[in-house]
Amino acid sequence: MTEKQHITIKGVKEGLVFLLDDACDFSVLLAELQYKLEKSHQQLLTGPIVHVHVKLGARIVTDEEKEQIRSLIRARGNLLVQSIEGEAPQQQEVTTSENLKILTGIVRSGQTIEHDGNLLLMGDLNPGGSLLCTGDIYVLGALRGLAHAGKDGRNDAVIAASMLRPTQLRIADVISRPPDEWMSGEAMMEFAYLNEGVMQIDKMTHLNRLRKEPILFKV
Repeated sequence: MTEKQHITIKGVKEGLVFLLDDACDFSVLLAELQYKLEKSHQQLLTGPIVHVHVKLGARIVTDEEKEQIRSLIRARGNLLVQSIEGEAPQQQEVTTSENLKILTGIVRSGQTIEHDGNLLLMGDLNPGGSLLCTGDIYVLGALRGLAHAGKDGRNDAVIAASMLRPTQLRIADVISRPPDEWMSGEAMMEFAYLNEGVMQIDKMTHLNRLRKEPILFKV
């Protein structure tokens, strides 16, 4: 194993709590979990039935990834997984004209987030990850995956990010051109929009030219 530890196991009154790093790759996490269960913590994890609670932090996981974690722990006959919980995604209803979903964390490769309304991600969208919604998409972080705004045909939807480096952008039925044709080399907050059916990129400070009303995220 590497010196970096991504999993902390703590004993509590109810049993054991597994605290999982929410920043490392999922494959690294699984490898360390297997190592701890079979090697370094073997003595601690033997004996009578022990209840286990897994804490994911801000990591967003799929049902399949949860099952991978559960299966590894369950392989130790005395460990019973009671819960697998994370802080993300955090969703809050807002008082805007359109339903806004707010997420915090990282959307990783293979993960897809869909929503009917506007979507605000406070975190990164990694390559291989996807955000799909009927309204606007705002990413307060790096957008490196696929983002599809206005997916029900809304041509006035926008996609904005602190760093816009997508694998693909879609607004309504329009798909972006290859990234190197329109992305600048500067890291600045930009947004994508449709102008007469053609996707354009502009600085976020110019969004008010399209949207006369201020954008308010109320929670």
